[in-house]
Amino acid sequence: MLEFVNVSKSFWTGKQRKVILDQATFRVELGNSMGILAPNGTGKTTIINMMAGLEKPDEGIINRNCRVSFPLGFMGGVSNKHTAVENSRYIARLYGLDPDYIEAFCRWLCGLEEYFEMPVGTYSSGMRARFSFALLLALEFDIYLIDEGMPSTTDVEFNRKAGSILRDRLQKSTVVIVSHQARTLEKFCRSAAVLKGGKLHMFDTLEEAKRLYDYDDQS
Repeated sequence: MLEFVNVSKSFWTGKQRKVILDQATFRVELGNSMGILAPNGTGKTTIINMMAGLEKPDEGIINRNCRVSFPLGFMGGVSNKHTAVENSRYIARLYGLDPDYIEAFCRWLCGLEEYFEMPVGTYSSGMRARFSFALLLALEFDIYLIDEGMPSTTDVEFNRKAGSILRDRLQKSTVVIVSHQARTLEKFCRSAAVLKGGKLHMFDTLEEAKRLYDYDDQS
């Protein structure tokens, strides 16, 4: 279970205080994947980072009674100066896993060939997306955090393999996905919330959340 209890978070923009969450209380139960709908600029990434423990709330408590992933696409802990080989083996040791297995898994999924032995800082954005997603899938979590959907790559074979693995993982795991587009959530989530004015409005179904979100978008 992942739980927020009376969590508040805000930032000073230089002119005013921008409220991301205001006394938010909710929980993500294992087996019940959840989506969060919110317009761009409202703090979706901040919420995901708080779930992962990358950012702390101003107030309140965040309980993680399960294994929560780093956000999809997050490259923290990955050094641009080091190769994908070195990075994958370092992450494996960080999580107490077999470096040989993690390296082999990432090599197979990424399909980067000789680039896997080159510094990550030399990669294109698409290559970096493939490597970060491979690292995410190489580690098994109870809850996977996804910010704005699957990585955007032009590699059809990678998308096929990664999508297949993620679907298999989600049969025994849970996903939390934040997006400004409802269609991004449709494949993964049964329940959803709408972030509005620092409040999370929870709904049992994605359809109910879409009605509020679409109404706000049109008003």
